[in-house]
Amino acid sequence: MIGRRAFLLGVPAAGLLAACRRTPRRAAIPAGATVLALGDSITFGTGAPAQASYPTVLARLSGWNVVNAGVPGDTSAGALARLPDLLQQHSPALVLVSIGGNDFLRRLLPAQTRANVRAICQQAAASGAQVLLVAVPEPSALAAMARSLGDHPLYGEIASELKLPLYEGGWARVLSDPALRSDPIHANERGYEVFARGLVDYVRKLGLLA
Repeated sequence: MIGRRAFLLGVPAAGLLAACRRTPRRAAIPAGATVLALGDSITFGTGAPAQASYPTVLARLSGWNVVNAGVPGDTSAGALARLPDLLQQHSPALVLVSIGGNDFLRRLLPAQTRANVRAICQQAAASGAQVLLVAVPEPSALAAMARSLGDHPLYGEIASELKLPLYEGGWARVLSDPALRSDPIHANERGYEVFARGLVDYVRKLGLLA
C-alpha cells in the first residue's frame, strides 16, 4: 500500500488527469452484426443519393449491417417514441444516437431535448446494445458563415453522466464547410463520406471495430 502511494505521488498530475479522461475500450462488434443508426435527416442522407448516406458508407467501411433509422424532420421526442420498436425488430449490437438538430432549429426547450436524448441512450443500453452518442452542432448562421460550428454542450453532459463514448465534432466539421454541404443543414455526398470515415476512425480507436 505504501509503495503504491509512493508511486502515485511520483506521477505528474497531468498524467493522472489524462488517465482519468481516457475512454475505456469497448467490446468489438464483429462483421455482419447489426448496428442501428438512429437520427433525423442527416442520418437519412438528405442532400445526397441513398447509397451515399453515412449509414450506407459506414456499412461498407466496417462490414457491419447498419440499419438506417434516420427520419427527416424527426425530433428527439420522435426518435424516443420510435426506439422501442426498432430495438425489438433489429436487436442491434450497437446503437449510434445522432438526434436533436430539429429540436434546436425549432427552439424546443433544451432541458426536454436533453431528457429525451438521455432516455434514448438509457433504453438502448438497457436492451443490451452498446451505445455511441454523436454530437450535433448548435445552430448558428454566424458560426456557419465563419465555418466554426460547435457541438451543443448537452451531448458532452450526457456522455459524461452516462459514461458513454461521444463522437465529437463530426457533424460540426462537415456542416461548417460549404464544400461538404448540400444546403446549410445537410451534407452532400462527399460530406457524408467524410463524416462516416471520421466515425470509423473513432470506433476503431474505441475498440468497437477491429
